[in-house]
Amino acid sequence: MPNRIHIAGRIAASLLGGWAFVWGFTALTIAGQVAMGQPYNEAHTASMLLAFLVFLVVFCWSFAAASLARVWTVLAGGAALMTGAAWLVQSSLT
Repeated sequence: MPNRIHIAGRIAASLLGGWAFVWGFTALTIAGQVAMGQPYNEAHTASMLLAFLVFLVVFCWSFAAASLARVWTVLAGGAALMTGAAWLVQSSLT
C-alpha cells in the first residue's frame, strides 16, 4: 500500500513533470516545423493539438509506471533534452 509521500510524488510527477515534458515537446515540434518552412501560427496550432494527447499519455503513464524514479528521470530528462534541442534549432534559424 503506497504511503502519502509516494502518492504526492506521483501527483507531482504527473503534473509538474508532465508539464515540463510537454513544454519541451511543444517547443521542439514548433521549432522543427518552422525550420521546415511551415508558418508559425500553423506550427503552433498543430503542436498544441498534439500537446494535449502527449500530456494525457504522460499523465496516465506516470501513475502506471512501476518506478517513481524512472518516471522523474524520463520526464525531467526528456524535458531537458527536447528543450535544449528546440533551443539549438531556433538558434540555427536566426
